[in-house]
Parts: sequence; structure tokens; C-alpha cells
Amino acid sequence: MTNEEKIVYIHPKKLENFMSDVFIGLGVPEEDAKIIAEILIASDLRGIDTHGIQRCKMYYDRIKEGIYEANTKIDIIKDGPTTALWDGNCGMGHFIAYKAMKSAIEKAKKYGLGAVAVRNSTHFGIAGYYSLMAIKEGMIGITTTNARPSIPPTFGVEPMLGTNPLTVGAPTDEEFPFCLDCATSIIQRGKVELYERLEKKLPEGVVIDEKGNSMTDPSKILEKMLERKAALLPLGGAGEEKSGYKGYGYATVCELLSAALCNGIFLRDTLGIIENGQKRLKVGHFFLAINIASFLPVETFKNTAGDIMRTLRSAKKEPYAERIYTAGEKEYEAELERKEKGIPLNKSLQQDIKIMQEELGLAQYEFTF
Repeated sequence: MTNEEKIVYIHPKKLENFMSDVFIGLGVPEEDAKIIAEILIASDLRGIDTHGIQRCKMYYDRIKEGIYEANTKIDIIKDGPTTALWDGNCGMGHFIAYKAMKSAIEKAKKYGLGAVAVRNSTHFGIAGYYSLMAIKEGMIGITTTNARPSIPPTFGVEPMLGTNPLTVGAPTDEEFPFCLDCATSIIQRGKVELYERLEKKLPEGVVIDEKGNSMTDPSKILEKMLERKAALLPLGGAGEEKSGYKGYGYATVCELLSAALCNGIFLRDTLGIIENGQKRLKVGHFFLAINIASFLPVETFKNTAGDIMRTLRSAKKEPYAERIYTAGEKEYEAELERKEKGIPLNKSLQQDIKIMQEELGLAQYEFTF
């Protein structure tokens, strides 16, 4: 029996409360912990299993090891009517990002546009959550972050750029918004970790070793990535034949917005630096909110955006294809299903939860595993 066959389903609210209590148990303030848990469960609800409960143990370990600061202190380095520069002081990335996008939205309400760049932050979960924050306020939200080196430059084999997502979200007149939330690599590190938990092979042509050969074993890939001898290929793949330089270029744009614009950590240094004898894993973020009402009535935009989505989905389909999707549609459907069925947990995740539960004495939670 594989890990994929040992799935149990947990109610989202129970899992969210558990994660919140895990962070509180580690010294994270209650307000911060609840925001972090809400962002993590949003990932699971939307079917993005790589960035929800699966990441909780990683944050847990990093806080315990002193890599992240449990009590987040944000310094506002520069603040203007439409822009701001923040320093997260290696606090909790989800909380920092949430506050930064809130600030960008408030600026956009007043002046039409709001942008916040953040340095010295940490992993912030799904980038799409912050774009969704803007959408709820009738705005377009754009979010990006840099990350640990995973992607090689075109014609290279050394991982240099992170999987650097470039996320764009916009409201529509449908039940779900447009929300494009994806990495600038073909797959991200979290997907490799998920395949390892499920004991599945990766497809050919998405990861290469130091000689440029394709790799499919997730355990070996993760091991080689630690040695910087495996790299996740950018969107388009290797070389120029399938335009891999486009993914490489967009990943570099994310690096510029997340590092150069805030004078932050970039490329190899995101692997970790030592400060006062303590290892730190730092990244930078960028958030942009565009107030649609500054251009035209929000409902007019929503109607046109909805028409665009419906027209795309009405296109002639390839043989045997059941339907065409637009970005955000599958996530909406996953959320409807998982609110009813629960969040799926494989055997590996069940073990992680038990470890955190026992070490923090969270006996009030009863799980069926």
C-alpha cells in the first residue's frame, strides 16, 4: 500500500485550529498564528497541497531551530502615498505578507495604486492568497516572491533562481475570480516533496542533474537539490527549443522585484546566511494592488472579465477533452469539495501531525490516525 492509498480526511476548521495552536505553542502571538493558519488552510482548500499543512512541519522546525523569529517585528523603512519598503526581520512570512498586502490595498483605495516591497522576510505560503485579498476589495492583485535556488539559467545546470511565482488575480462577475497562481518553473520544490510523500515518480523533462540528464526519483532529486546538483527546469523546459528562456526570464523579473527593489537577499544567498552565529533563510516579496474603480466602474470590469473567461471556456475543444478551464476555476471547485469532504492527509503528513501534537502537548485534538 502506497502513501497515496493511506489517505484520511480532516475537517478544514479542525486542521486550521490545530495549525494555529502549533504556532502559538512555539511562541507565535495569537493574532499572527491565526493569520498564518488561515493562509495555510486556504492552500489546502484550494487543492494546492504543496503549501498548506504539508509545510507546517517545515515552519515548526525552522522556528525551533531559530531560523525564523516567532515574534515578528516589521520595520517600515520608507513609506509614501502609493509605495512602501518594509523589513521583516526574519519573522513569519505569512503574517508579514498579509500586513504588506493590506497596506498596498489601503494605499490603492486612496490613490488608485498601492505597492509594497519587503526584504528580510521568510516563506509566505501560496502567493495567490495575497492576490485574493485585493480581489475581495474590488482590485487587481499582483504578488511575487523570490525563493531558494531551484531553477538554472537557460543552458545552465546550476540552480540559481527560486521557483519565483508571479501571481495575478482579478475579480469577475462569476462565482470565482480569475487567479493565476503558479511558479516560473515547470514544477516547484513542494511538488517534488509531495511526490516523495506519495511515493510517485516525477515525469521526464522537469528536473535535471548536474550533467543535464532528466531525473524522476523525488527522493534522489531532493537529496541532489541539497547538494545543488539537481535543478527544476523553468517554464518551457531546457534550452531554447521550447522557449525555456521565457520561464528563466520571468523568474528573473520576480528576483528583481523581490530583491533589487528592496535591496534584499538574492540568488545563492537565499540558501541561508549566518547572522550572529544563527542560520537565517531570508527572501523578499513584492505586492501590488490596482484599484479598478480608479479606471472604470468595478461592475463594468467584472462583466468584461467574466465575458473573457466564458468566451475562453467556450472555445472548440481538442478531441476527448471534457472541458476548458480558466485560472481559478479548479481551485474554486476544489474548495467546494473539500469544505464538505475535508482535507486529505497522507501517511507521511499524519506522522508529522502526531510529532507536533505530542511535542506541544496538544491533547485536545483527536485524530483518526
